[in-house]
Amino acid sequence: MTVTFEQFLLVMGLTLFAGLATGIGGAVAFFSHREQDSGKFLSASLGFSGGVMVYISLVELLNQARVGLQDVYGLTRGGLLALGGFAFGLLATAVIDKLVPEVENPHHVRSQSEFNHAVYASPEERARLGRAGIMFALAIGLHNFPGGLATFAAGLSGMEVGVPIAIAIALHNIPEGIAIAVPLVYATGNKKKAFWYSLLSGLAEPVGALIGFLLLLPILTPTVLAVMFALVAGVMVYIAFDELLPMAETYGKHHIALAGVLSGMLFIGAGLEFLH
Repeated sequence: MTVTFEQFLLVMGLTLFAGLATGIGGAVAFFSHREQDSGKFLSASLGFSGGVMVYISLVELLNQARVGLQDVYGLTRGGLLALGGFAFGLLATAVIDKLVPEVENPHHVRSQSEFNHAVYASPEERARLGRAGIMFALAIGLHNFPGGLATFAAGLSGMEVGVPIAIAIALHNIPEGIAIAVPLVYATGNKKKAFWYSLLSGLAEPVGALIGFLLLLPILTPTVLAVMFALVAGVMVYIAFDELLPMAETYGKHHIALAGVLSGMLFIGAGLEFLH
């Protein structure tokens, strides 16, 4: 399968956009003054992002994988191979998640109020918060690798799928930027340093996409791409159910998160129908 230089630049641009959204979270962390309102917005946004990712994964990417593999291996074997790729994506993401220590796990995104006591913290407590912020940055960088590959693979299937996924992953990255920046702001008092740490952690996204592309380029065929679609669908469903939806519940009320999920599904479903 041939990937043109123009395709490569467009898809890398999508992954860079999605990854650097952590910098938005880094800025929000110390510019937000109305935490209750921003929490509701973040809850709805995370739910919306989760809805988009689940719908695209199950309706679009997994279906493309199944059709592509069935064309080569037949209905039953092709369908099972697509399901196997999906299961492997779930498993691989779960293993990465398990490798991240619980205390540094980016699922447990801290709100600004949880760190307000740090204004009066001892030097030892401030040092601990600083270490936590750096560990969040490393952990989130690790988590962003599969996200980058997901955006890249989706972009190769077409911009009508790649753009919504890039937006969904960007929304998912914003609270992770908050998790990095907030403890660093209170530990060091250096807002610029906190912002740059959160921004740079997002670079793992395009790096993950580039590494995946270089490894797959010599063997990239329609069949390999179909398997990749199934794997990426598993990655994104895991991220949605393990990260996005629990965080959406944490930041807001249940029905705000649910409204975001359903709105995301309906929005992307309608968008894909118009684009097909």
